[in-house]
Amino acid sequence: MRFKLVHAADLHLDSPLRGLERYAGAPAERIRNATRRAFDALIELCLEEEARVLLLAGDLFDGDWKDYSSGLYLVQKLTRLREAGVAVVWLRGNHDAESRIRKSLTLPAHVRELGVRKPESIVFEELGLVVHGQGYATADLREDLAARYPRAVDSAVNVGLLHTALSGRAGHEPYAPCRLETLVDRGYDYWALGHVHQREIVSIDPWVVFPGNLQGRHARETGPKGATVVTVDANRIADVEARALDVVRWEVLEVDATFARTLEDVLDGLRARLEAAVRAADGRLLAARLRVTGATDAHAALERKRDHFTAEARALALDVGGDDLWLEKIQVLTVPALDLAALRRRDDPVGQVAAALAALRTDREALEALAAELAELRAKLPSELLEGPDAIRLDAAAMPELLDDVERLLLSRLSLPSEEETE
Repeated sequence: MRFKLVHAADLHLDSPLRGLERYAGAPAERIRNATRRAFDALIELCLEEEARVLLLAGDLFDGDWKDYSSGLYLVQKLTRLREAGVAVVWLRGNHDAESRIRKSLTLPAHVRELGVRKPESIVFEELGLVVHGQGYATADLREDLAARYPRAVDSAVNVGLLHTALSGRAGHEPYAPCRLETLVDRGYDYWALGHVHQREIVSIDPWVVFPGNLQGRHARETGPKGATVVTVDANRIADVEARALDVVRWEVLEVDATFARTLEDVLDGLRARLEAAVRAADGRLLAARLRVTGATDAHAALERKRDHFTAEARALALDVGGDDLWLEKIQVLTVPALDLAALRRRDDPVGQVAAALAALRTDREALEALAAELAELRAKLPSELLEGPDAIRLDAAAMPELLDDVERLLLSRLSLPSEEETE
């Protein structure tokens, strides 16, 4: 028998997306509505593909509902699937754990929730399909749920639904930790995972898939977002295909100004970069963070005329993309066009600091010690500085980027050449 499943996760419907008002010209309403519009696209995908089951691997919501409109919206959309004969199986993740959601509505009968007390299995006899899974009773779930999932049912296609970071993924709390070997040992054909917002195919035998979140919400959730269409044929997984469903595409666009000599040169490079990004967004609203980088002769002009360059860049974005292109932030990260090797040989304080930074990059023990010291500082910072797309990162993984920032700030403030160089 041949049929299709659609696997999605991390919808975060009605995610609050605070702070958009701070950005001049931000398309706030389009961005706030993006999670719902992406879910609309998910429903359309199920109908177009004539899917038999929609699998939702946690975090349908971002937290408790502000009011009942979120639940009513969900019921309305899921009812369309009932009319087309599409069943829905879902479970709770850390954001919509049982302990976090106080408001609720009765969902249509074709929507089945996997429980939070123990693993459950839902059998679709007409499809020869069994879906196994367990949701979150509380948000901070640190036990290995997968270890308690039942073994595969013989002569059926077995799917495991699980909200997890596996053995750990950067930027994600290690909820419901488990090893890949544990998943393989269950004997399932397909693991429909959630929690990690980047799409990832962890394994193909068996299939272990993170579809990524349905809609990017800020500049740390870049690139195409959407769901996965799974084709089952003759009791095996015949095809697994990613489908982009996002309506707002977030990107970080880097413009290398290394060979630019003037502001006009930088803007020419920016135009080409924006035009390519708009084409790639394929009609979506493109929300882009712009990073101008490189050791360049244009650095002094960029620093001196930063406000002018920022305004020119925004005007250029309007010219290229109109209402479908918004520059969320413009970061000028250039440095003067200098010989770094010569700079590090200079016998003055600037040269000594530059040499020390170069040495630090390759000193693993020193980097780990620095990260440990910064961890103490991080613990003292208010929580609002540690959350969101611009969160302060002081962990070991952030050290290379922090060193880049330090070196950039140093080079951009270099004093006159040393006395030996001026003789």
